[in-house]
Amino acid sequence: MTQLESARKGIITPEMLRVAVRENTTPEFIRDGVARGAIVIPANVRHLAGSGGRAPANRTNGTTDSCKGNAYRAHDAADAGHPGASSEARYWVNQTVSQRRAWLFDADHCRGESAPKRLDPTGIGRSITTKINANQGASPVSSNTDEELDKLRHAVLYGADTVMDLSTGGKLDECRQAIIDNSVVPVGTVPIYSMIIGKRIEDLDYDTILRVVEHQAQQGVDYFTIHAGVLKEHLSLIRNRITGLVSRGGSLLAKWMIHHNKQNPMYELFDEISAIMRQYDVTYSLGDGVRPGCLADASDPAQLAELHVLGELVQRAREAGVQVMVEGPGHVPLNEIAWNMEHQRTVCDDAPFYVLGPLVTDVFPGYDHITSAIGATEAARAGAAMLCYVTPKEHVGLPKADDVKAGCIAYKIAAHAGDIARGVRGARRWDDDLSKARAALNWPLHFELAFDGETARALHDEDLEVDTDFCAMCGHDWCSMRISKEITEWASGKAQGFVPLKVASRSPGVTDEGRKLLEQRAAAAGLDAATLTPEQIAFLAHRGKKHDCHSDNVPDAEVAQRVQREKLHGVV
Repeated sequence: MTQLESARKGIITPEMLRVAVRENTTPEFIRDGVARGAIVIPANVRHLAGSGGRAPANRTNGTTDSCKGNAYRAHDAADAGHPGASSEARYWVNQTVSQRRAWLFDADHCRGESAPKRLDPTGIGRSITTKINANQGASPVSSNTDEELDKLRHAVLYGADTVMDLSTGGKLDECRQAIIDNSVVPVGTVPIYSMIIGKRIEDLDYDTILRVVEHQAQQGVDYFTIHAGVLKEHLSLIRNRITGLVSRGGSLLAKWMIHHNKQNPMYELFDEISAIMRQYDVTYSLGDGVRPGCLADASDPAQLAELHVLGELVQRAREAGVQVMVEGPGHVPLNEIAWNMEHQRTVCDDAPFYVLGPLVTDVFPGYDHITSAIGATEAARAGAAMLCYVTPKEHVGLPKADDVKAGCIAYKIAAHAGDIARGVRGARRWDDDLSKARAALNWPLHFELAFDGETARALHDEDLEVDTDFCAMCGHDWCSMRISKEITEWASGKAQGFVPLKVASRSPGVTDEGRKLLEQRAAAAGLDAATLTPEQIAFLAHRGKKHDCHSDNVPDAEVAQRVQREKLHGVV
């Protein structure tokens, strides 16, 4: 049985138990959400086993032991939420980069039957924490399998809850299998891309559609984007659009329909496709082939006509026992985003909504990870279940690993902000804990709690390589946090467990990632950063001059510098 069929029979599967642990809720809550179709758990049986694209030798997994091996686990260091998270705030999605790094590069973590990794199940739905997806994939112009695996690691390290392989070039089968075999998060694809490799879209036939869908299901793909909602009768609604169809799948199928004067083959074959997906428990991600590609096209009749067809297909998928979520726009003015989320929820019977952005302005190419993260935050607040990230390369090129990082971080901000705004229980505890460390001027704890503490530490140490009761932005005398701490009747900076043991101590130094960042910043300033020692990094950052260690008790700058050398650096 699929997860949906099991839930309808009242069965709590091991995957539901695992999702409940990660969402800090009860298995019954997850089961009921899956049964209603409001939560999906994309989990192909072959990816669950890590069987390398073959039939699993053993479908049964444990539920409480360590994930090192073949069992799911209860809370441990690999998924216990942000550092020091209390019981009500223990969400796996709130892990820091440092926490993720610890298990991502552990060869024994979620080891598969024959693949290096197997799936660690994830739940998607507006009643649980907001998820983010990272797109990747080789193109005829750029990238290869090794680069895509590097992107996969960057995506998961910086917060992706799922990834999509959108490869349109290179060795597609090899690349797809490698991504699945090395991913602990669900993997999605758009099968139509593989259906037309080496042929014209006009030559696509029904047999090829079903054969490719089954082949990718056998490889272990967890969810498929199927553009079955764009119908022949909708095409006339596209004529006056500024950007026409910006969905690759939607535009390809539109051309096929016009050429053959027939209905969308994905719509015609929907029940047959569903039967294949049910065998492997692949989840539908019903594609928005008519999504708007600019603000002028948002919320137009074409988009809404497709959405109503997707609402019909949601019910048909559920009747077939197949889990289903719905994809959404696109480019949408900020004031229309909440309405789009609410309208989808009504039309599609609360099926999880998976949105691309939306971008709230069209005039910032090169910065669309920012323009879209603004829209994604509002979408998450209004009930989107998963946010498909946008990178700085959107609209202009294929993203590299650093672009994947930038997109993931922008969308982790959006998703977490949405969880706070929706009132997800305990979501803001992470923020409150970091605020207590910041108020106490406890720099080590501050960076431990930060999502990407490596970057935060490097930027701090670039200006001031000591952890003291002020930062380089204000200096000692102007530090509002330090002054607030000194007002005895205020609670500011005095939270138990957050006050540092010493007022000042030398920085423990930056990681390799932080070092690379400082080298890049030094190079951008015209400095030779090819082979920098930690001392040279500090020298370059300060241009050879250390900050004065001002103190109310040591007003003389020369004496203050001597105190800094002796007390903080151990130099007499």
